[in-house]
Amino acid sequence: MTSPPTASKTEPQSASRGSVTAETAAMLPALMVVLAAALWAIQAVAVQLECVDAARAAARAAARGEPLDQVRALVRSATRPEAQIEMSRDPEETRIEVSVEVRPPWGPALPAVRVTASATAATEP
Repeated sequence: MTSPPTASKTEPQSASRGSVTAETAAMLPALMVVLAAALWAIQAVAVQLECVDAARAAARAAARGEPLDQVRALVRSATRPEAQIEMSRDPEETRIEVSVEVRPPWGPALPAVRVTASATAATEP
């Protein structure tokens, strides 16, 4: 003959369930911060790739002899309007440097991360 389960055997299980819930609730804010930082890093990498592409296209255009105002407009249309552009063109080579400050969309008060890309092309005669 078997005896029915007693209440003392089920009490430790319910106590451990509550501690797991408390630990999860304590970890959730930290997990959200890590997720936000990862999303910000992904955004910075995407802007970096935009800057690389814009610098390459601008260096080719400037090396072909296009006016520097058009080259500047090309960079701004390929990246962001607030992009900072440095250009140098001499008879041998053309160099373009593009930099953009990236801020997370959910925290405009946070410090910006500056991403920079540069490209060089041989100046055509």
